[in-house]
Amino acid sequence: MDISPRVLRYFVAVAEELHFGRAAARLYIAQPSLSHQIRKLEEALGTPLFVRSSRSVQLTAAGRTLAREAPEALAALERAVQRTRLSGAGITATIRLGYTPVTGLGTLTALLDALREDHPDFVVDARELFSAEIPERLRAGELDVGLALSPPPLDGVKSELLREEPVTAVLSARHRLAGAARIPVKALREETLLLFARRLAPAYYDTIIAACQEAGFSPTICAFDEPPVSATLARLSSGREVSLAPASFAEHAAKTSPGTVVREVVDPSIPAELSVLWPANDPSPAIAHVVDTARRCAERNEWLRHPVA
Repeated sequence: MDISPRVLRYFVAVAEELHFGRAAARLYIAQPSLSHQIRKLEEALGTPLFVRSSRSVQLTAAGRTLAREAPEALAALERAVQRTRLSGAGITATIRLGYTPVTGLGTLTALLDALREDHPDFVVDARELFSAEIPERLRAGELDVGLALSPPPLDGVKSELLREEPVTAVLSARHRLAGAARIPVKALREETLLLFARRLAPAYYDTIIAACQEAGFSPTICAFDEPPVSATLARLSSGREVSLAPASFAEHAAKTSPGTVVREVVDPSIPAELSVLWPANDPSPAIAHVVDTARRCAERNEWLRHPVA
């Protein structure tokens, strides 16, 4: 005898009621039929599950074990069935989301909260990557959706601006520039700027360099390949360097790093543009749902209401 989900549900009902009559009524089947199914289950398992008497029904040790395991097995089966149906309808239950590190504080959290609200059945597999990697991984089918800073254009990948905000300075509270509410770009002439390597976000990196050149100098750069954010913040709090980062990331990072402050950068202001990306030729409704949620999230949080001048 194959042990079917239906028979397991019969067993769970009897285990919870400890009464064949009440369990049968709950299941809307005849009591003799229920008793027969339970006996067939015991035969298939090779062990009694209940101790029966004229006055009571009790679980055996084996019955107690199955009573613990069966609900979890049934729930897992129901999830598998639901996800299969969603997949068959073109709705993938698991979304592979690649995001650049600077979205990890604030933007990503807001988007994940919105997805949980809009699509509670979706499972988001979030992967931290650098902006330059994300378009190619989308085209290769390794990701479903991406969040990247000024991503390079790539055939087969669509993108849409999701958030525009100013680049700000992150520096030690002891730094000579920390006392100013605003830091002109030209004041960074003598500073060493901590940045990610250009290859990790080329357009974003070039925007910062162009702003410095507009202010009349070529900056001194200390660039790290794949630096951990925590290590960069630790270096800032005890050193002389200045990091330039999107405002939302900078504000959250400073709150978690004692001795670090954030200051506005002006003359000129430097824009940081975060885009949502997805495969151009993927017909999955799930991806469209995620992109739509990202748009609503941007509108709700006014991520595009205050563009950088």
